[in-house]
Amino acid sequence: MTELGSRLKEARQAKGLSLDDLQETTKIQKRYLKGIEEGNYDMMPGKFYVRAFIKQYAEAVGLETEQVFDEYKNEVPEVYHEELPEQISRVQSRKTVPVSSSKILDIFPKILVAVFIIAAIFLIWFLYTKYSGSNNNEKLGGTKETPIESTEVKQSNKPAEKTNKQNNNKDNNSVEKTQDEKNKTVEEPKQKLKVVNTSGKYSTYQLLNTDKFEVKLSSTGEAWIGVSNGSGHSYFNGILKDGQSQIIDLTKEKQVTFNIGKTPETEIYINGEKFDYPNDNYTQKITIQFEPSKTE
Repeated sequence: MTELGSRLKEARQAKGLSLDDLQETTKIQKRYLKGIEEGNYDMMPGKFYVRAFIKQYAEAVGLETEQVFDEYKNEVPEVYHEELPEQISRVQSRKTVPVSSSKILDIFPKILVAVFIIAAIFLIWFLYTKYSGSNNNEKLGGTKETPIESTEVKQSNKPAEKTNKQNNNKDNNSVEKTQDEKNKTVEEPKQKLKVVNTSGKYSTYQLLNTDKFEVKLSSTGEAWIGVSNGSGHSYFNGILKDGQSQIIDLTKEKQVTFNIGKTPETEIYINGEKFDYPNDNYTQKITIQFEPSKTE
């Protein structure tokens, strides 16, 4: 057993954790955890994984990783140009959506609503101008005629008054119809993420008012992330480096749990909307219950 392995094991035992407990927390196989304690690095998949597993182990038992690497740098293998494997879980990575494209997609619905409102205002103005102009012309035309008898004047005014009432009714109907269409557009329900409960690093939410559940995970440093459904099936289990991201379609799932190893360096987007962590805990376990909206 190496000095580093002894230090990690003592920290684990001081927290009252068994290797099984640590395996549940870090999602690292028990045999690799035991290999770290014994200093048996040859059994690891590669040098990158050795450093990554040691880092996760240290974080899980409350040790400062930078201090551990600095103090035991002679025991930890160096990694220079090793790349993260293309497949770090049983789920293949999908193509990352560029940030600029994501922003355009977010703004596009707002642009459509704005265009619709402008078109509605223009339609109201056009109808008002058209029918108001017709009424004015009829009134002006009526003043040019010289009635011969008072009885004829009364009879000629009746059709004009009837026409004015019909035009006013058309204007009112057009305005009311346009206003109803605007209200329907505004009143469409938006996606909602409702807090069910939160305690320490454990939180539960409900995803409502949407029939889609797509998640984008991105890293601004180096973070371990685990994603699994209510039956324990793993959608993602690995480490994302700075600038890397992962997109997972979870629409068919009713419950999904996200195990985040380093929240300050991990961003979660749900259907394009950024998720705000409920607290500042370094590691968090977030469960989202999905209830898809029913289309009539």
